[in-house]
Amino acid sequence: MNIFKRKVKKTVLVCCGTGCLANNSFEIYKGLKKKIEDLAVNVKVRPVVKATGCNGLCEKGPIVTILPDDVFYCGVKVTDVDEIVENTVLNNKVIERLLYFDSAKGKKVRSHKQSEFYRKQLKIALRNIGQIDPGNIDDYIERGGYSALRKVLFKMSPKGVISEVERSGLRGRGGAGFPAGLKWRQCAEMDNFPKYVVCNGDEGDPGAFMDRSIMEGDPHSILEGILIGAYAVGSEKGFIYIRDEYSLAIKNMTKAIEKAAERGFLGQNIMGKGFSFDIEIVRGGGAFVCGESTALMASIEGRVGEPRIKYIHSTEKGLWGQPTVLNNVETWANIPVIINKGAGWFSRIGSKGSRGTKVFSLVGKVRNTGLIEVPMGITLREIIFDIGGGIIGSGKFKAVQTGGPSGGCIPESLLGLGVDFDSLNEVGAMMGSGGMIVMDENTCMVEVARYYLKFLSEESCGKCIPCREGIKRMLEILEDMCTGKGREEDIELLLEISETVKEASLCGLGKTAPNPVITTIKYFRDEYLAHIKDRRCPAGICRELTVYYIDRDVCRGCGLCRKGCPTEAISGEIGSRFTIDTSKCIKCGSCKEICRLNAVKVLGGAAE
Repeated sequence: MNIFKRKVKKTVLVCCGTGCLANNSFEIYKGLKKKIEDLAVNVKVRPVVKATGCNGLCEKGPIVTILPDDVFYCGVKVTDVDEIVENTVLNNKVIERLLYFDSAKGKKVRSHKQSEFYRKQLKIALRNIGQIDPGNIDDYIERGGYSALRKVLFKMSPKGVISEVERSGLRGRGGAGFPAGLKWRQCAEMDNFPKYVVCNGDEGDPGAFMDRSIMEGDPHSILEGILIGAYAVGSEKGFIYIRDEYSLAIKNMTKAIEKAAERGFLGQNIMGKGFSFDIEIVRGGGAFVCGESTALMASIEGRVGEPRIKYIHSTEKGLWGQPTVLNNVETWANIPVIINKGAGWFSRIGSKGSRGTKVFSLVGKVRNTGLIEVPMGITLREIIFDIGGGIIGSGKFKAVQTGGPSGGCIPESLLGLGVDFDSLNEVGAMMGSGGMIVMDENTCMVEVARYYLKFLSEESCGKCIPCREGIKRMLEILEDMCTGKGREEDIELLLEISETVKEASLCGLGKTAPNPVITTIKYFRDEYLAHIKDRRCPAGICRELTVYYIDRDVCRGCGLCRKGCPTEAISGEIGSRFTIDTSKCIKCGSCKEICRLNAVKVLGGAAE
C-alpha cells in the first residue's frame, strides 16, 4: 500500500497550501486531474497541502512534484498543465524552464533535494507535509501514522511514555522551551480529575506560519501526538486552539478529527485498550496575547483572553482549575517520531541543551524565503546564506530578528552563533515560535524597534501597568527619534523603562517586549546616535531624517535612477551626472536601491 514504493504508477503532487492556493494551485490540480482522467492513463493525481511549506520556497509556488522520478516544478501555471502531462508524466521528459534554479549552484536542479536549500535541513515535524493528502487518513497511515499510538497503548505504560519523552530532551517549541517530559510528569502526578491536554495553534507572530503549515498539511501527526500525551498524563479530553483566520487549518484539523474518530483513534475504548479520549477545536479571535498559555486557557473557558500570575503551574491548576498540559503544534508533531524511533535517536540530534530540530519561517531580505526545519545548533550563517541563499540583490546583511515581534535583533558579528534556546537568550534574542526575519543594510534599526513596539502596544491586553504603559512610553520615545525629536538622554531612558517592563510585567508578552529595543541599542547604538545627534537616518528610512543626493564623483550617468523615480524628481542626460530635485523627492529610496554604483547617498534632513 505504500505509494512511494510503487514503480509503475506515477503520482503528481500539487501543493494546495495557502500560498500556492493564492496562485491558483487548486485550478492546476483540477486541470491535471481532468487531463489525466481524460487520457485514462495509469497515473494518480492528488492534492497535497503545503508542499512548498515543507519544501520551503513558498515564493516559488505553485509547486508540482512528480514521483517517483522526483521532478520538482516551480511557478507552475494553469497553462502548463497539458505540457506537464504530455511531456513529463507520459514521456518522462523534463521541462527545463519549470525546474528550480538553485542560486547557490548557479543552475537548475531536477529535484529540490539536490539544492543547497534542502541539503542542511532535517524534517521531523514537517516529515509528511508535501508528501500526503491531509484530507486522507490512509495517506498518513501508509507512512506509519498512528503506529506510535498503537505502540504506547499495547507496549508502554503511561510512566514509560513520559520517561521516553524526558530522555529525548524535547523542549516545548512554543517559545519558552520548557522540557515537555517534565511538564507531562508534573501533570501525571496530580491526583485530580478530569485532566486536560491543549494544543496551542494560536500563532500570532507577524511573518510566522510554522504551526499553520503543520495543521494544514499534516493534521493527523498533531492528533497522534496529543493522544499519546493524553494517555501519558491520564486525560480524556483535549482542545486545539486555532486562530479564526486560519480557515484552511481549521478545515483540515476538523476533517482529521472526524476521520480519526471514524477509524477508532478517537472516542471510547481506543484500539480496544480501554483508553478513551475526545478532542474539540476552539476558534480564537486572533489576539496576540492568547498565544500565552494562561490567556489561551481563559479564552477556551469563555473569558477574556488575559494572562494570570503563575503562582501555580497549569499542570496543577490550568483549564477550569484542573491539571492541564499545554504544548504547541510543533511539539505535539514531534511526539510520534520520538515514540517510534526512540529517545536515543532524537537526543542525538541538535545541541547539548536543545535536542532535535526546529522549524523556522525564514523571511525578509533573503533569496529563499519559506519554511525550513533544521537541527538545533546550526549557525545563523548556514541558515541565512546556505539555506536562504544570502541577501537579495547586491545588498549586505545587517541583522536577523528571531522570535517574533518581541525577539531580539542579532548583528553580523554573531552570524557564527549556533541557534538553540540558550544561545539565543544569551545574546538578547529568543527562539520564540520560530519567526526569523532577515534584514539588509537598508534597514533602519531604530525604525525596526519602533515598528515592533507599535505592534506590541496594540496587542497588549492592558491588564498590567508595566506592559500597558511602559511599552507606550517607549514607543513615544522611538517615534520622536524617528522624526528628529530625540534627545541624547533618551537612550538611557529607553533602557531604564525596558528593565522595568521586563521585571514587572505579568506575562511573557510584557517581559519580552523590550527585546527589540535592548538589542538594537546594544548592537546598533551608532544608529540611535545618528538619529539624535546628526538628525540623520543612515539607512534612509525615516523620511524626516533623510535627504537623498547623487554623488557626482561616483555617478556615471546611466539613468537607471531616473527610470525608477516615481515622481520624476531626477534629471540629467545619459552620460552626464544626474541630480535630485529635493522639492519633488518623496524619499521612497527607489533610486538608492536601483543604483548599481552606490552613487545615491543619504544626508540628514530634520528641520530644527
